[in-house]
Amino acid sequence: MLEKVKLIAKSVRQYKKYAIWTPILMIIEALMECAMPFVMSMLIDTITQAVNVTAAHPYNEIHEFSDIFKTLTYSNATLNLKLDVTIFGIIIALIVMALISLSAGFIGGRTAAKASVGLQTNLREDIYKKIQTFSFANIDKFHTSSLITRLTTDVNQIGMAFQMMIRIVVRAPLMIIFSAVMAFVAGGWMAVIFILLIPVIGLGLWFIGRQAFRIFTKVFKRYDALNESVQENVSGIRVVKSYVREDYEKQKFTNASNSLTGGFIKAEKLVALSDPLLNTTIHISNILVISIGTYAIYRGSIDNSFWIKLTVGQMSSLITYGIQILVSILMISMILVMMLMSVECVRRISEVLDEEPSIKNPESPLYEVKNGDIVFDNVNFKYKETAQKCALSNINLNIKSGEFVGILGSTGSGKTSLVNLISRLYDVTEGRVLVGDHDVREYDIPTLRKSVSVVLQKNVLFSGTIASNLKWGKEDATVEEMQKACEIAQALEIVKGKKDGLNSKVEQGGANFSGGQKQRLCIARAIVGSPKILVLDDSTSAVDTKTDKLIRKGLKEQLPSITKIVIAQRISSIEDADKIIVLDDGEISAIGKHSELLKTSKIYKEVYETQNRVGGAK
Repeated sequence: MLEKVKLIAKSVRQYKKYAIWTPILMIIEALMECAMPFVMSMLIDTITQAVNVTAAHPYNEIHEFSDIFKTLTYSNATLNLKLDVTIFGIIIALIVMALISLSAGFIGGRTAAKASVGLQTNLREDIYKKIQTFSFANIDKFHTSSLITRLTTDVNQIGMAFQMMIRIVVRAPLMIIFSAVMAFVAGGWMAVIFILLIPVIGLGLWFIGRQAFRIFTKVFKRYDALNESVQENVSGIRVVKSYVREDYEKQKFTNASNSLTGGFIKAEKLVALSDPLLNTTIHISNILVISIGTYAIYRGSIDNSFWIKLTVGQMSSLITYGIQILVSILMISMILVMMLMSVECVRRISEVLDEEPSIKNPESPLYEVKNGDIVFDNVNFKYKETAQKCALSNINLNIKSGEFVGILGSTGSGKTSLVNLISRLYDVTEGRVLVGDHDVREYDIPTLRKSVSVVLQKNVLFSGTIASNLKWGKEDATVEEMQKACEIAQALEIVKGKKDGLNSKVEQGGANFSGGQKQRLCIARAIVGSPKILVLDDSTSAVDTKTDKLIRKGLKEQLPSITKIVIAQRISSIEDADKIIVLDDGEISAIGKHSELLKTSKIYKEVYETQNRVGGAK
């Protein structure tokens, strides 16, 4: 766990100075708060002595009282005290100490807040950057809802714990130590009362914290279920409404929320016991101090030989120190509960930060992809090492640069898995994949992926403008380049149909565009980058057959040097391909042109006949 904490602590970085200054300021605050009751007791005792002297001389006389008082005048039953420099000095000292304590506490609160917020900011950034380095295999290990929880709730919890740690974890123990020492200085052996009570309250708070921690550990895992419910509902709101499943989703969210609420209530009930425990202990300590102290003051005033010597000021400071000690113990227990709650958050975040990307750059990477040649050499692929069955088996394939290749197969046959290996979104389990005559593992990853543009099954447009989305393919793309890409992808009419053209707004997820429009804009985005290889993973499923044909025509005529790989469910989308690959259960069932496969491939022929029988276009 210490290594995990160190890993999290690295994110403090430029806010380290605030994290260092906060404990220093807390030490100053604790010293002042512990010194003030002692100085206050001196003031009380001084005034008490003065009153006693005056009460013993009820006439208008002038008395000298050591160096403390110059004159004390008693007239018409009204006591008028003229305080000398010593008393004024004590009062000024108290004011100065109070101001120092206030200033240290105020500035310490600000520095602690800056350090805490800074840690959260850097930690979120570090987690987000780490996620960006993950391969698909790494991402598969974490659910999206879980990553969201770690980036939000877990980071917030760690930030609060860190703030409490640099403030209270320093201040509270010092308050206990300083208060205990000053209690012995002020009240002698009577301070033993607090020493005896400390283990009692400490044990009780430890038991409460231990039980609460067990519950909090389980509760934080329920955040994932809650976030998952929200994410699924919001992202799939159209499906929810289409199937009139609002009530079901409401109940699903309520169940997750109630589970989370129930856990917190149970834990908070336990934590709430600390207040009555503390109050009871404080009352007991006050009763003991006041009872024994009052008797000691009384006996000491009439019998100088009495074995306990105590003044009113000392008893007052003892009560204050006792409260400070017990309150500090409560603060420590609360922090321990928060720290224990944060342990689970630290573990979850460190899982992400410790996760090593399964795909890394080689030591001496290649920074140029020569051409769009692709070779699969005895490739086997599993999504997990422990998987019993390969997603792809015995794949041997040669694709020449500039070829138009179609891939057909049933759901789960391995079509997407095959193309993901080309851009190294996954690494092969056995064999090798070559692009431009080199193993894909020899290339610099960004270089390879810029040369292999993939339009995935799920088309995603990001909030911004059409132009900002197209520039994902090429950051410095000109207006002419973007328009050309849109023309090839049959998306130019979409741009022209908008009032602001390329600067037209795109809402989150491309909600203001239809499925077919999003597909065409995503294809245009991939083309803008001028890749060596273009992969369309069922990316024209939402467009009509006429538009689909025009897209294929534009790709073949205007981008002849680019290798084009099209995964399709409709044979009409790939029947004019240079070669068609038929996949079945992760293996290549047949390779050939459309006319050849109709004669040699049973699977291809069945799909063709089925689609034509139900009205599929040729």
